[in-house]
This record gives sequence, structure tokens and C-alpha cells, in this order.
Amino acid sequence: MAKKFEIPKSYLAYELKEYSNEPGRAKIVEKEPKPLKKGEVLLKVHSGSINPSDLMFMRGLYGIKKKLPVVPGFEGSGLVIASGGGWRANSLVGKPVACVAPNKGDGPYAEYMITDAYSCFTLGKDVSLEQGACLFVNPITAWALLDQVIREKHKAYVQTAAASALGKMLLRLSNKKGIPGIHVVRRKEQVDLLKSLGAEHVLDSSSPNFDRELRVLSNKLNATIMLDAVAGEITGRALAAMPYGSKCVVYGALSEEPISYHAGLGIFQDKKIEGYWLSSWMPRQSPFKIWKITSEIRSLLGKEFQTQIAAKYPLKEADKAIQEYANNMTRGKVLISNGWEL
Repeated sequence: MAKKFEIPKSYLAYELKEYSNEPGRAKIVEKEPKPLKKGEVLLKVHSGSINPSDLMFMRGLYGIKKKLPVVPGFEGSGLVIASGGGWRANSLVGKPVACVAPNKGDGPYAEYMITDAYSCFTLGKDVSLEQGACLFVNPITAWALLDQVIREKHKAYVQTAAASALGKMLLRLSNKKGIPGIHVVRRKEQVDLLKSLGAEHVLDSSSPNFDRELRVLSNKLNATIMLDAVAGEITGRALAAMPYGSKCVVYGALSEEPISYHAGLGIFQDKKIEGYWLSSWMPRQSPFKIWKITSEIRSLLGKEFQTQIAAKYPLKEADKAIQEYANNMTRGKVLISNGWEL
């Protein structure tokens, strides 16, 4: 299979020139592939997924800043066509994989990408390259967050941004594992959507009764952990309504606002806030554990970790793809796709 694809002399990439919120910060350019180091692979990219973290990265607001110019994107899929040597890298040649971008190199919004072989996981015939492009960021985050709920023996959980792609994964996975959740959204239509997906407890934070409803329900279910993707005002507000000793795990900042947290919550109610970041969580896990997690995720891709693909754009329309996702995050994932088939 690998013989079908020659290593290119040059390729197209969507390259970020500066960190900015303004349009035109990235351009389609022609690049030459760098020599592969031992343990690296060259990927013929099929699709790159757009996540909130990618939008923050391109604005210079994310926890990682790479040396510019750089090709954005944190996760994608494709076919490994060359190896820099080493058992793991050699074993992947000719195989379709899901992958994450290197911490100091280009991402998958391009025709080709170099990454570490241990950042790639092979895809079975039952997993499409489109779904593979969404295998890492949301599924592993959802798995890790719910694993924390289970390990710390919380009886139930609260989640914000519950209508997001990751929020829906948490809903489906917690239903499968029998863990009650309270799913917080911002609009009435999102309440109906989540209930149609099997959610029993959905609260609209724009409702005048939200605080009282959350207080009653979280105490009834003993929901003592919140998984928060929003930050800002909702974090302290929801935490104040939860039982004594509750904690909040913040893994996103969609509001882009400082967290509102009254000191009395910590002093008198023993309530805490901590953070979760996939980029620091992953290196703390053993290769065997990551293999085990991704194996479970692959087995659930058809249902619990199914990602709704809202739109696919060719590389030359990457600007449109990014704008589409930024304007309609809850519709589903937007992919920057090169469109070839195996």
C-alpha cells in the first residue's frame, strides 16, 4: 500500500504567520518535507479536525505556543508513507492512523505531516479516516474526566457545555457506565436535544430557576464534581449550588472570562477548583495505559464516541472551515480534508 504514495518534493500547507484574532493570519503555502528522525513517521494527511483548542492556539491564547511560522491543528488522520527508523515507526508504514501533532512541529492542516510514531494509533477497517481524525482530543478527554469521577468515587457529576461534541460524549459514556449526570446548557432547544439523546437531568442556565434547580438536584443525586468547559461566571455560580465539599475540574474556557469564585466557597464549604489539560495528562500515562484507553475508545467509536461531522472543507478553504466551526460549534465537527480515499 505504501508504494502507491511517493514522498513528495513539496506539498501545500495552511501556515500560521502570526498569533492573531484577525482574518488572514494564515495562508496556503508550499513547503518541502524535512528529513525524518528516528522514531518519526511521515503522514499523508486525510483530515485535520478543528477543536476549540485550535481556535485558541491560532489566537495565541492556548497553553502551547509554537515557533512561527507553523501549521496549526492538534489532531488528524491519514496514511503513514515513510519511517525514520525504529520498530514502532517501521511497523506503521502503509497503515491508516489517527494521530496528534508534535509539540514543536507542524500540525495536520496540510497535505503531509511529520509526527512521532507513538503519537499514532492504527485504525481498523470499521473506523473511517473522518472518525479517526476526531479520535484523540474529545474522546480521550471525555474518558479521562469520567475516569476521575469514578476513581474519586463521586456518586454523580455536573457538566457545563453539555451540548458540545465532548459534552455529548460524556453523556453517552456516563449512561453506559451507569453514572448519573446533570447536564447544563444555555438554550431551551439544547435541553430538548440532550433529552432526545438519553439525558435524564438537563438544566438551562438561562432559566431564572437554574440556581435553585441545580441546588435541589445536585444534593438529591450527591453530585460533588463539576466538569467545566466554560469558566467565567457559571463556574462559581454552579459550584455554589452544589453540595458541601464539591470540586470543579476546569478543562476549557469557552467564555474567555475569569472564573468567579467567592472565597467563602473554599473557606466555609470546602469547595475547590482544579484544572485538566490533555497535553499534560497524556505524558503522565504509561504507553500501555494509552494503548488500553485508545483500544477502548476505538471499540466505542460507533456509538458512545461517535463524532458528528457537520462539514468538510478542502485545504484551500481552511479559512472558511475555521470560521464555520467558530460560528457553529454545537453542530458538530468541521474537518479540513484532502479528500483522497484508500
